[in-house]
Amino acid sequence: MKISCIAIDDEPLAVKKIAAYIQKIPFLELVAECRSAFEAMEILNTSKVQLLFIDINMPDFNGMDFIKSLTERPYVVFTTAYSEYAVEGFEVEAVDYLLKPITFSNVLKAANKVKNIVDLKTNNQKESTKTIVDHLFVKSKYKLIRIELDQIKYIESQHEYIKIHLSSGEPVSTQLSLKSIEEKLPSDKFMRVHRSYIVKLGRITVMERNRIVFDGKVFIPIGEQYKDKFQKFIDGA
Repeated sequence: MKISCIAIDDEPLAVKKIAAYIQKIPFLELVAECRSAFEAMEILNTSKVQLLFIDINMPDFNGMDFIKSLTERPYVVFTTAYSEYAVEGFEVEAVDYLLKPITFSNVLKAANKVKNIVDLKTNNQKESTKTIVDHLFVKSKYKLIRIELDQIKYIESQHEYIKIHLSSGEPVSTQLSLKSIEEKLPSDKFMRVHRSYIVKLGRITVMERNRIVFDGKVFIPIGEQYKDKFQKFIDGA
């Protein structure tokens, strides 16, 4: 997904130069070149813009005052010949402050800062909208049975069936493959440790001779192909 942006500068050569740099960066999309803050305001009223590359010292309405006037601010990168505005620039939460003459590497570095912020924000939003899975339903003996994930100790494959062992009550058998139920379980709470076993990581309390021990009598071996991943869990990686 590209980041939409505007280049704003009252100097024709300066705005053309910034616009040309923007067009060289694959993840940026140039929406407009503006010669004043008033032109930029019209664009913001009609288009979704995420990033402004804006000069400060412009006639009639300078870039700093323009940014302060916005109720919803895009990300801001100031482009100016005057270093004395730097502190004020960061007070309005500008991502970067570029001093003229501005090079392509300056613009690229600032753009990457914005991209990192956008990517982090997007990932956080995705994480917050994930559905929290705390149970599943399985078919057993012509009934649909709800199983709370917190109750599962381990799951055992038995040919075309699996047996779900619980912390209380009898195990539940259902006609599923171990692979299909593994796909339904949150990977941060359950791990396949053998071609015939999935274990609830939070239930592991005892290890003995490369085996997980449940209730002092059930010994679940760690399969060769699962050893490295399981060892990372044990080491806290």
